Amino acid sequence: MNTKKILSLLLALVMVVALLAGCGQTATPGNEGEEAPAEAKTLSVGYSPFNSKFSPFFSQTAYDQDAMAMTQLGLLASDRTGAIILKGIEGETKNYNGTDYTYYGPADLTITENADGTVDYDFVLRDDLVFSDGEPLTVDDVIFSMYVLCDPTYDGSSTLYAQPIEGMEAYRSGMDTLLNLLYAAGRDNTDFTYWTEEQQTAFWGKYDAATTALAQEIVDYCVGAGYAAEGDINAAASAWGFGGETIEEFAAALEAAYGADVAGMINTENAGSTVEDLFPGLDEYATTGIQTGESAASITGIQKTGDNSLRVHMTKVDATAIYQLGVSIAPLHYYGNKDLYDYDNNSFGFPKGDLSSVRAKTTQPMGAGPYKFIKFENGVINYEANENYFQGEPKTKYVNFVQCNSDDDKLNGIVTGTIDITDPTFSDKNITAIEQTNGGELTGDKITTNTVDNLGYGYIGQNAINVSVGGDGASEASKNLRKAFGTIFAVYRDVAIDSYYGDRASVINYPISNTSWAAPRPADDGYKVAFSVDVNGNDIYTSDMDAEAKYAAAKAAALGFFEAAGYTVQDGKVTAAPEGAKMEYTFWIPGDGTGDHPAFMIVTEAANALEELGIKLNIKDLTNSSDLWDNLDAIQVDMWAAAWGATVDPDMYQIYYSDVANAGTARDGQNPMGGAAQGGSNYEYCIADPELDKLIMDARATTNQEYRKAMYKACLDIVVDWAVETPTYQRQNAIIFSTERVNMATVTPDITTFYGWMSEIQNLEMN
Repeated sequence: MNTKKILSLLLALVMVVALLAGCGQTATPGNEGEEAPAEAKTLSVGYSPFNSKFSPFFSQTAYDQDAMAMTQLGLLASDRTGAIILKGIEGETKNYNGTDYTYYGPADLTITENADGTVDYDFVLRDDLVFSDGEPLTVDDVIFSMYVLCDPTYDGSSTLYAQPIEGMEAYRSGMDTLLNLLYAAGRDNTDFTYWTEEQQTAFWGKYDAATTALAQEIVDYCVGAGYAAEGDINAAASAWGFGGETIEEFAAALEAAYGADVAGMINTENAGSTVEDLFPGLDEYATTGIQTGESAASITGIQKTGDNSLRVHMTKVDATAIYQLGVSIAPLHYYGNKDLYDYDNNSFGFPKGDLSSVRAKTTQPMGAGPYKFIKFENGVINYEANENYFQGEPKTKYVNFVQCNSDDDKLNGIVTGTIDITDPTFSDKNITAIEQTNGGELTGDKITTNTVDNLGYGYIGQNAINVSVGGDGASEASKNLRKAFGTIFAVYRDVAIDSYYGDRASVINYPISNTSWAAPRPADDGYKVAFSVDVNGNDIYTSDMDAEAKYAAAKAAALGFFEAAGYTVQDGKVTAAPEGAKMEYTFWIPGDGTGDHPAFMIVTEAANALEELGIKLNIKDLTNSSDLWDNLDAIQVDMWAAAWGATVDPDMYQIYYSDVANAGTARDGQNPMGGAAQGGSNYEYCIADPELDKLIMDARATTNQEYRKAMYKACLDIVVDWAVETPTYQRQNAIIFSTERVNMATVTPDITTFYGWMSEIQNLEMN
């Protein structure tokens, strides 16, 4: 998904929500003036702004996905560690923290790895599932949902269509969107078999207007930000990683880079306007499917095997497949057309290439989840308990999701009684406010605080091309150069992270979230503290060293790496750089212009240490974090600080695989505490390592977790050797509850990163 679009939409929503008075709360449904009975009390949850995409197919932001999840039932359930439940019908009992918990789901799953290398995923559904409107849930609803996600015109965040499902390529071939076809045909096309000349003329008129307007917006933005002088179009274009002496040349460069990905171009290079502003009607071009050649009528690997069962047949093992198969089971009769569903005759509830009926329900979700969506207005989503929920009708009849302007609004809402549950950033300021409310404790008679490790981690990045010797990022000299910086950054992590987070975060030594089963542990063979060996492979530090001794040892080791990179070192100082390297580098950090970032102390201390060694490190403290993402996209950044958002599966393809440019991996770095996700992947680091590529793909080709963990450790060792990342911290997230209004004994116990408070929302009661 294009997560920069999410950021811009969220910012737009913030402006709208600012018109409201912080967190509001609508009345519980009922007769005006009547107090709701105790059993009908309303639970109000404070949220950051929604994007109104509450569809199981098209939701994108974390906030919209939570709003959607209230109404939906996934085909597969998971436990507190993120492991998939294979026996959902009768339930699976698993131990966590010394307690046995039983997990239920709508289906059982049997996985069979066949002798020929193919894999069968066999699902059997419960026979008593019902949607919230009373209609039975059947295997046909599952098949319909899968076909929506695999349609040639589907453009949501699911990548089920990318799995090695038999017949997928044949089904999706022979059809493309009108947008892609018009662009591929070009401005001078004279074949109007699939569209009219008027359509083509209108499209190119809008395309050229959009690229020209975007180029002008970028120039205006760069001039305003001081990146370019008035009238210096080439300087502005260069700041974005392009060229062009005129607006028309700059627009042509944008087109050459993005082609038919108009939405991606506008969102990635956004300097103000939205997609709809610059290209009205783009959505129609992008969602209209055109049949241009032979195409299979069905996906042979999605097979209905009985009245209540189906099989998904894959041509090879893919360890990530099981997470893609846990689709939300959307009601065919609501999102599609039952008259168009005939499995035996290859009709699956909608015309192939036409998802208009599905898109029409994007803001009005319906499913078999614990709650029914009632309405969304004035910044509040109203839900009512689903009496047909398979785990029992929820104990709390009404739930409101309430938009809040800020953390202050969230905390004030808890104190004043308009909010019962919310998720403020776990900052010193908010911790102090919570403790003051509770009389000195994080959990007390007013507020209960629950913390879990964030599914992600903070890091310092180095671009392998920009921080290299002679432009060869893979050379030993270039790796040694980056290791010199990494050694200096790493030694200041403990003091900086402790200063910023206290015990709310811990220093990590590998570029992977500690929440992952694949993360190396201190007791594992081969575990090393990040950047703790010198150029000869000897340990830099000893157990009896104090902090000052460690800083001195790190500087000595860094000099060794600089010298090995080809720098001239004399009398304990770097005096000259080799050809294709520099004596001065720039570090970008989104600290709001005030140094408010967990890595800021690391960078300032490192800059001082490097200056003593003869290297200049300029710190660019950004007031607008989007400047970092834009310049990372353009490969204009030497070094930076940010944080990755992770997934349940530790697959590393999107971040480190050589051919990946921008696959939409979530970067959790809008601010030090997280925020709207950003798109990003290996183009930030520019790693090109065949051995790493092979390990990543081999790890995908097996489901043996121990074997995968060993391969991922080897992957991490290669990334560490490239020295493009200095892992910095694993932080905590907080959910706070009103102790006075929420019956804490009924809240999901043992909340984890993978099993949140909503996981057992049907049991939650109000006081």
